[in-house]
Amino acid sequence: MSEISAVNRKAIQTQVELISKHADHFNKTEIWCLIREFNVLLEEQTSRGKAATGLDRAKFRSILHNFGVTSDVLMHGVFRTFDKDNDGFVSVKEWIEGLSVFLRGTLDEQIKYCFQVYDLNGDGYISAEEMLYLLKDCLKEQPTEEDPDEGIRDLVEITLTNMDHDHDGRISFADFKKSVMGENLLLNAFGVCLPDTMNIKVFEQHVFREQQ
Repeated sequence: MSEISAVNRKAIQTQVELISKHADHFNKTEIWCLIREFNVLLEEQTSRGKAATGLDRAKFRSILHNFGVTSDVLMHGVFRTFDKDNDGFVSVKEWIEGLSVFLRGTLDEQIKYCFQVYDLNGDGYISAEEMLYLLKDCLKEQPTEEDPDEGIRDLVEITLTNMDHDHDGRISFADFKKSVMGENLLLNAFGVCLPDTMNIKVFEQHVFREQQ
């Protein structure tokens, strides 16, 4: 890693102070390291001729692969939850605030995050159609002698029976939260969009390997 100039160091320190007010689960030294990692990733992206102030979808997807998130549908959903201003790029602030929940979020924070990923059209509900689309994408690699669509429709029906607490034919945030609080495994009910502990450990050891 090249030496950081005094000007860049001051600029990064300003970013650290600003972001630390919103990224609850990282201390200032960790935020510094995450900014440094962001800048490395941005340089790699720029070297492909894509100069930008944030990570684009292609670069972000390659990062998610390292966390074990490989479903196209879910990667799109995760990108959408990180990209709060919906400008098509993940800024350094969005990167760190997103990782705060992605890596270390409380159960409440991760319930909200997963629901947003699964709510594909952002209308505040996970519909039967969205469940079908999500589950079909997650199960497409599973070999089966039966009609896969029929099996997935049955799974959607079972899921609605168990998670649709107000019986309106769709899953609201309240339905989802109540279900997950009763059984934490349902957090990933429609596909894995959070990293496991091993992938988190590898990432954090890499990023936090040095202090400032």
